[in-house]
Amino acid sequence: MSVRVLIVDDHAVVRAGLRLLLEAEEDIEPVAEAASAREAVFEARTARPDVILLDVVMPDQSGLDVLPQLLEESPESHVLVLSMQDDPQYVRQAFAAGASGYVLKEAADTEVVDAIREVARGGRYVHPTLGARLVEADAEERKRAESDPLSEREREVLRLLALGHTNQEIAKMLYISVRTAETHRAHIMQKLRLQSRAELVRYALEQGLLER
Repeated sequence: MSVRVLIVDDHAVVRAGLRLLLEAEEDIEPVAEAASAREAVFEARTARPDVILLDVVMPDQSGLDVLPQLLEESPESHVLVLSMQDDPQYVRQAFAAGASGYVLKEAADTEVVDAIREVARGGRYVHPTLGARLVEADAEERKRAESDPLSEREREVLRLLALGHTNQEIAKMLYISVRTAETHRAHIMQKLRLQSRAELVRYALEQGLLER
């Protein structure tokens, strides 16, 4: 049984090239095309493809924005994002939106075909180089989080606490409730394993938070 594919790209030449590529494969059948996000939603609803080959940049709405709606219209479909962007951030966003795979437009024809087969089987696909870059970016993010576990808001609360402001003053300055300010303080002390205001001030000084 052939893998039914919906091709979504705003360039007619790209769609034609992808159709020719897929028609040459015995086990893949391009069943529909769409030039916009709106058309993609309609075609997903009517064609119910196994795989949606989805471009990111389109005139009316980005592929990543419309992706959840496509899956809502056709829950059995698997989305393979086709993009020019090789930034790990885009890959992460695509998978967070529900994509099963991410392929670069510059990829070889065989890679696109292999990726379609992989996601049709229920697997996930990312180009090896992109995958390695994604792992590296995640490792750097984890390392950064470990060296500085506080959020931006917590760092701001810490700075104000170290400057001697009370919870009530901090709440007024940051337009938050006193309870929220108290919660931030508790989280800061817990995350940094601090026991006293003196330790808190020392940490703020070491981090350079009192220099601005």
